[in-house]
Amino acid sequence: MGSTNRKKVGLVFFPAFDWAISSDHPEREERLLYTRDQIVEEGLLDVPGIEEFRPTVADENQIDRVHVCVPSTSEVVTKSHMIAAGGTITAADLVFTGQVDRAFAVLRPPGHHANRIVHGSRGFCTINTEAIMVEHIRHTYGPHLRIAIVDTDAHHGDGTQDIFYNDPGVLHISIHQDGRTLYPGSGFTNERGGPKAYGHTINVPLPPGTGDEGLLYVLNELVLPILADYQPDIVINAAGQDNHYSDPLTNMNVTAQGYAQLTELLAPDLVVLEGGYSIEGALPYVNAALLLALAGLDYSQAVEPDFPGDKIRQRPQVTETVKTVVGELQNMWVSRRDVDLGRIFGEGHIFERQRSIYYDTDGIVEEQKEQIRLCSVCSGWRFIQSGASRGFGRTTIAAAVLIPRHVCSECENQAQDLYEAALKKRGFHYVYLQDAGNDIFLKAQRKSGTK
Repeated sequence: MGSTNRKKVGLVFFPAFDWAISSDHPEREERLLYTRDQIVEEGLLDVPGIEEFRPTVADENQIDRVHVCVPSTSEVVTKSHMIAAGGTITAADLVFTGQVDRAFAVLRPPGHHANRIVHGSRGFCTINTEAIMVEHIRHTYGPHLRIAIVDTDAHHGDGTQDIFYNDPGVLHISIHQDGRTLYPGSGFTNERGGPKAYGHTINVPLPPGTGDEGLLYVLNELVLPILADYQPDIVINAAGQDNHYSDPLTNMNVTAQGYAQLTELLAPDLVVLEGGYSIEGALPYVNAALLLALAGLDYSQAVEPDFPGDKIRQRPQVTETVKTVVGELQNMWVSRRDVDLGRIFGEGHIFERQRSIYYDTDGIVEEQKEQIRLCSVCSGWRFIQSGASRGFGRTTIAAAVLIPRHVCSECENQAQDLYEAALKKRGFHYVYLQDAGNDIFLKAQRKSGTK
């Protein structure tokens, strides 16, 4: 297996060997070291067309284009996170400058559970590396680029969904184990994006026990036709590998061969490693298979030593459920422009949503209220009020005004007024302005606030 269409692939590797949540946590130091050993032992770095590159270190400005870290980036984000984000930026630069055809960023810590507002870590994630890469691409190579992110991690990419919730320039497809059976408990088919990006969020919840057959069915029958219709300038695969049959945190049955076939068919420009916690049994073989598939090389021998054969065959009931989900989403995509958005988001000038967000890694509870201006010209400003507490400690209250790219003058003026009003309002400990079009990030701290 593998095509004769050879591609030059850049491998950006950063194992963060001096960083871990804890010594026995699934997200720990040796998670990628077995992968490194496997790639070296197989001689893949000696194969013409596969070249290894070192990551750069992201700077705070690159993080602040995506996140509002409370109280600040420097107080929330570690050096390892900055290097992981820098690795995705390196991968993007390699592709956009023509040094390679494709790039594979094998990095940790992961990032796709990190939301726009960041008070700490959730789902092992602090900052969203794919989103940081996307904003770097748009800032450096063109704000009008159409970008598709296909997230194949077993856990719903809820952070990426949140960041691009109302961004019409990004198509986000998340293929994951059904949220009724797995963290973070979201990612259902009715989650379809904000008022100016409705339909650009596509969630594919799959039943436990889904294997290669189901994953490839989703790709061929749903994802590839949608991408052909959307016509993105670049395709990013957030390649979580915890769909593997040996992963200790999930209930899926995908194999290294299934991942490789998916990669060959999807043909992503950029691949960024996300989850995957079968450190010895899956990651070395899946990553090697992915690298071979990206390079257009034969990957048929990339097989797990303990491959269980028919023991992981997909059950007929699972197959029927997968087909039902795909059929529903096919209809949603075709009819996305016929939806009455007023019925969903209201007929007024402001759409409002409230959410409770739990940071399971750090034990933080966030209560968030968000307002989005319903504008007929642009995607509208967003105003977020966020209160977060850890245990019985003080609640930190922040306000953030987000100005989108290609903002109209009326929304820009209103957003500036909102920011000035928030600065004067008692009760906010921190007030932020994130202006995507002008690449401006401002933070103000009040000396007093409401506990």
